[in-house]
Amino acid sequence: MTASNSRSILVLGGARSGKSRFAETTARNTGPDRVYLATGRAWDDEMRARIEAHKADRANDGWTTHEEPLDLVGALKTLDMPERVILVDCLTLWVTNLMMEEGRDVDADGASLAASLGELQATVIFVSNEVGLGIVPENKMARAFRDHAGRLHQAIAAEAAEVYFIAAGLPLKMKG
Repeated sequence: MTASNSRSILVLGGARSGKSRFAETTARNTGPDRVYLATGRAWDDEMRARIEAHKADRANDGWTTHEEPLDLVGALKTLDMPERVILVDCLTLWVTNLMMEEGRDVDADGASLAASLGELQATVIFVSNEVGLGIVPENKMARAFRDHAGRLHQAIAAEAAEVYFIAAGLPLKMKG
């Protein structure tokens, strides 16, 4: 599929750059039927607390929350509706989940996700951390993570109708 068939939006940025806030505001401005598709897993108490805080932030704001750490394509197809806005937060946590699962082909899963975008009727907003702007990581797993995330971002950006880079809370529109 080509980008012209996709209603998806990719929002990239560093940690605490304002990308989730931008994505949530964009979703609110796009439509009232909003689904928050969370990919995070609670690997420890700190992450559990973060997840609960995010849920509490959205509790009274018209969001329906679904959690899916691995089968993002399946979840998107299940939740897909023409007037719906689905915010996926976040792709880099999804990459982490895939890397932690034995036998997963991260690049194939990413290619499948990108290929599915033109088939979806909903507006899908992806949030992801841009991790390729720093130094080369010192260990193999961190380098693999950076490489998987970078390839995934390129694939999603190629299919997305719009792409934004967020820094210091300020959006830079890169595509669309």
